[in-house]
Amino acid sequence: MTEQSGGKPNRLDRRKARTRAALVRAAQAFIAAGKTNVPVLEITQAADVGMGSFYNHFESKERLYEAAVADALDAHGALLDELTTGLDDPAHVFAQSFRLTGRLHRRNPEFSKVILNSGLAVAGADKGLAPRAHRDIEAAVHAGRFTVRDPELALVTVAGAALCLGQFLHDHPERDDAEAADQVTEDLLRMLGLPAAEAHEICQRPLPDLDALGRPNSAA
Repeated sequence: MTEQSGGKPNRLDRRKARTRAALVRAAQAFIAAGKTNVPVLEITQAADVGMGSFYNHFESKERLYEAAVADALDAHGALLDELTTGLDDPAHVFAQSFRLTGRLHRRNPEFSKVILNSGLAVAGADKGLAPRAHRDIEAAVHAGRFTVRDPELALVTVAGAALCLGQFLHDHPERDDAEAADQVTEDLLRMLGLPAAEAHEICQRPLPDLDALGRPNSAA
């Protein structure tokens, strides 16, 4: 990236960044709607950029979709990091991340559907909830909080629960999202080795300000 003196991006760099962000936002909207087979022209029209601008940033539509999903996962991961800062107990960090993620589906449905419509690939992604859950499970095992033989296999269950919970909440708008997220989290904590009473207590603890949760500033 070309920069002016002092390390600040110049006008061209800022314009390129805005164009890329617009393309990523447009791609996320199509992914959320389940429309992944639209032509590049339709994406550029939605982003209000020229066709030539598309290929200045992405060699193919598939690369754009990969960037759009990665951007959503990055935003989600950054939000979880912010909202679990200062927690020392890895079991609490795990629970808080899952409870907050469950609440995300109703607070930002488009953002949620980008993740859900990306399928099981996000379960093994190196961004977002999956790597953080894996980290927290391993840390909790080492701290004697969880008792699982294989953290990677435990993550399979956790990732599946996260995706299925999100889809369930979209399919059943009458269900209370906070109650459902807390109940699934409590069940996961018990599966991972916490006593039932402690799992329940952790899932009743206050959460950070949820108003920030629904605005992860994806593609900003």
